[in-house]
Amino acid sequence: MRYRTFGRTGIPVSEIGYGAWGIGQKQWLGGNDDDSLQALRRAIELGLNFIDTALAYGDGHSERLVGQVVRESSCGLYIATKVPPKNRIWPARLGTPIEEVFPYDYLIASTEESLRNLGVDCIDLQQFHVWAPNWLANDDWQRAIDDLKRAGKIRYAGISINDHQPASAISALETGLIDAVQVIYNVFDQSPELALFPKCLELNIGVIARVPLDEGALTGKITESTSFPAGDFREFYFSGNRKSQVVQHVSALQRDLTHESGTLAELALRFVLTHPAVSTVIPGMRSIRNVESNCAVSHAGPLSPQTLTVMKKHAWTKNFYQ
Repeated sequence: MRYRTFGRTGIPVSEIGYGAWGIGQKQWLGGNDDDSLQALRRAIELGLNFIDTALAYGDGHSERLVGQVVRESSCGLYIATKVPPKNRIWPARLGTPIEEVFPYDYLIASTEESLRNLGVDCIDLQQFHVWAPNWLANDDWQRAIDDLKRAGKIRYAGISINDHQPASAISALETGLIDAVQVIYNVFDQSPELALFPKCLELNIGVIARVPLDEGALTGKITESTSFPAGDFREFYFSGNRKSQVVQHVSALQRDLTHESGTLAELALRFVLTHPAVSTVIPGMRSIRNVESNCAVSHAGPLSPQTLTVMKKHAWTKNFYQ
């Protein structure tokens, strides 16, 4: 496993991190806790040291599983979690007052709940699970960060940026209070490269790249006949004619990558890691098989300029979260 410096925090984080949404057992169905725990343990054995979870993932279930593994491990691990919006609206709606989403007392109470779930005294990175630029002037969120840091409850603060809205957090980064951002970045959604990544490089902000495989589309395994369990998040994400759209775009990408070695998923992860602004990428991994294949990508290194140029041509403007 290779490691990168997590922005100005100075933390050495594994290039491949662990995205723990899927182990929450609420929106990604079909897994079980035993497999999730084995996958987490195997990832750590392979050198992974960064795990991203959230209070909202299974109403704390993901955090509790992560905490169990963290407490039994002797390795130096870094844990990121998130405060869910109080109004439970994802993504944040522009114009909604921050008092309805992240009031001071709620930020403190949610952090305390995450600490209990994780079974730790301090969270390495506490993130806002949504963000809207109109909240910038309010000082409650700023005071909460300061108080949590002074109390030793969190080390650093970050923003998990709204789906497909990478520029919405730039003004917050300029306050100096935000140490890291989490953003959708993959072959199809390359929009963070325009403004967010240059700003992160300028300010030395850590970058967590999420959804590197576009919720499974960039594994190449989604077909027009693929089905998901009722109530599974992917049942909505790939609803209607979206699977047909995915097949069309993925097939075109695969044709252009015919002479490249490695699976589509491996190349997609390498695409993300080739950008110098990215600190770590967090694919979801609920099986040892996926852990081993994803962690091995770190050894492959960045893409060649020629392959990167080919893959960049496959940017695709869409929003399947709506």
